Amino acid sequence: MKYISWNVNGLRAVMKKGFMDTFAALDADVFALQETKLQEGQIDLDLPGYEQYWNYADKKGYSGTAVFTRVQPLSVRYGMGIDEHDHEGRLITLEFDDTYFVTCYTPNSQSELARLDYRMHWEDDFRAYLTDLSAKKPVILCGDLNVAHEEIDLKNPKTNHNNAGFSDAERQKMTDLLAAGFTDTWRYFYPDVTGIYSWWSYRFKARQNNAGWRIDYFITSKALNDRLEKAEIYTDITGSDHCPVGLTIK
Repeated sequence: MKYISWNVNGLRAVMKKGFMDTFAALDADVFALQETKLQEGQIDLDLPGYEQYWNYADKKGYSGTAVFTRVQPLSVRYGMGIDEHDHEGRLITLEFDDTYFVTCYTPNSQSELARLDYRMHWEDDFRAYLTDLSAKKPVILCGDLNVAHEEIDLKNPKTNHNNAGFSDAERQKMTDLLAAGFTDTWRYFYPDVTGIYSWWSYRFKARQNNAGWRIDYFITSKALNDRLEKAEIYTDITGSDHCPVGLTIK
């Protein structure tokens, strides 16, 4: 099974930059999007062979997630069942025979960490949600989790220390999640690799200079470790300020 996750930073914009060609070339069994920035009815995707599931934010042009899957899920859930978290279209969970697949667009802590308190609350509730799922079936989580976990996960850790996405508090929540029985699949295969990122600012020629951050993940229940086959970050694919990331599981 091949899984792909991509924060498209506005799907309608990326449609004009070759999204359908990229989608076909990546040829995933399950393809997840974050930051679709859509409302229902604003796009009609023709994806033969795929079921489509969308979660829209109440606020127009904001957030939003989608999953396209060749494998029919047993059930689909939008959000985590907590009202304060479930109005921004950030979460879709698909239940399959032997796994749960979750795509997530984690709230950004914003400039000067203005939303950090909410982010911490989200993190605790989301970790509880994932551990509850994982007690039933192994979990495959993907998405823009809006944190670079370790210093090797971004180009300039010292100048970005305690900025949104690289605060001590956010990094600790990722540590807590992994300690709860989950694997960062990229680091499972490439524990020491540096210079591979999934997001680059549109400012300061960041992508041209590879001044990036690895904030897009596939994280899996440790029960799946022996089935992990390949983790990928498609740094050559453009169209968004993020690039797609991938995971293949036996």
